[in-house]
Amino acid sequence: MKQQKEKIDLEEEKLVDLPTIGKDRYVEGIGRRKRSTARVRLWDNDERKEFNILINDIDYNDYFENFELKRVIEAPLKKVKCQSEYKVTVKVKGGGKRGQADAIRLGLSRALASLSEEWKKKFRKLGFLTRDAREVERKKYGQRKARKEEQWQKR
Repeated sequence: MKQQKEKIDLEEEKLVDLPTIGKDRYVEGIGRRKRSTARVRLWDNDERKEFNILINDIDYNDYFENFELKRVIEAPLKKVKCQSEYKVTVKVKGGGKRGQADAIRLGLSRALASLSEEWKKKFRKLGFLTRDAREVERKKYGQRKARKEEQWQKR
């Protein structure tokens, strides 16, 4: 058991040469969830600040107060261990906060996957590159809601 644990620790420690994007260049990924659309741009980080993420020109910690939604956005960067290597700028619109967070995660995963084929396999396995296509069903006329109808009485 200890041998397997040491082997895993050694694999985690090996340094990976992270791909660079270039000065004044970026990689873009688009993510969608429910009614939200996020355009994510990935830049080389000159400041070396951890999780340098701007959402609609606001720091992501101020944009999302919910701790869980912050972790959803950070997840792709944490999985490839490049928290301080890239600067992320996001333009997001539509939907609620949860849908926006999931759209940002998908867009960020797509942008990172375009940099490395190895990362693409990792994200695919984790389910970060899968688009959740569930949408709210529209309300039909003559009904109370999308599927709820008026109560029918025989007599």
